[in-house]
Amino acid sequence: MSTFLVVPGWQNSGPQHWQSLWQQKSRNWYRVEQSDWNNPVGDQWVTTLDQTIRSLGQSRGNPIVLVAHSLGCLTVAHWFEKHSTDGVIGAMLVAPPDLTRPNAPKEIVGFLPVPTTPIPIPSVLVGSTNDPYCDLDVARGMARHWGADFVSAGAVGHINSDSGLGDWAQGQRILADLLERAQEEDSSSTPRQERSAEPA
Repeated sequence: MSTFLVVPGWQNSGPQHWQSLWQQKSRNWYRVEQSDWNNPVGDQWVTTLDQTIRSLGQSRGNPIVLVAHSLGCLTVAHWFEKHSTDGVIGAMLVAPPDLTRPNAPKEIVGFLPVPTTPIPIPSVLVGSTNDPYCDLDVARGMARHWGADFVSAGAVGHINSDSGLGDWAQGQRILADLLERAQEEDSSSTPRQERSAEPA
């Protein structure tokens, strides 16, 4: 059985956010708890993520799948750049923000430049055609740098509570596909090759 770790973005994910709804469904879902959700500092967020992953690995012993939203995606990308991937078998990255945009929150510091190091495990990035915080082409470029599959979720804003997605059935299917691939590759001795597939 896999352990799922929710990695929220700026200001955390509220009770109606799909991350929270997914977490409520099963006991094998956990959440990164940052010390300051409103004033994110890159190094601190990455350190907390690393500590949480290591703690889960020691206490649960199951392979871990990261499920990140918004600034959580950049936190995960920085973590992969700096730390070992032991125990983490997959990463779902939803609606990463473009922090170079004029409307990027000034409270967010230390996340630029965005890592371009390929993620060495199965991963998928989900973007939106009308995300106010990131153009679709920018999100697609992040997926290409990270070697992640890219999926457009359509015109669903920032893919958050305001998007009115409920428990987001489309996202559940994307996660199920990722989990199947991650489990197959985790059980195989064949090294993973870099990919940047973009499903039509």
